[in-house]
Amino acid sequence: MKFLIAPLALVAALAAPMTAMAHPRLVSATPAAEATVSKPTTLSLTFSEDLVAPLSGVELTMTGMPRMANHKPMPVKGFETKISGKTMMVSLPRALPAGTYLLSWHVVAADQHRIEGKHSFTVK
Repeated sequence: MKFLIAPLALVAALAAPMTAMAHPRLVSATPAAEATVSKPTTLSLTFSEDLVAPLSGVELTMTGMPRMANHKPMPVKGFETKISGKTMMVSLPRALPAGTYLLSWHVVAADQHRIEGKHSFTVK
């Protein structure tokens, strides 16, 4: 029985640090996924862990315009991204025009694993 306890203790000791290292997850977003908003000038994403700023960021793409069925996706440029702790703030140079948008994000926390996600929202 002694010989069985030692290997089990070793497996438990090795598994403990792995379970303690969680990946950051998105806790909230403004605008929220699938929300309809009125001309935002800032976007914010809040995560479950502090972020590593140089390794985290966003891409914003306009995916549709009112009354333009064949609108090709257009990247939105000229915004500034700031990270403070668990929050990523995107400051836009001007309010977003009416249309649909895809916000794609990638973040890295202390565990150094890159996590990605995306969600859509509409500007009326």
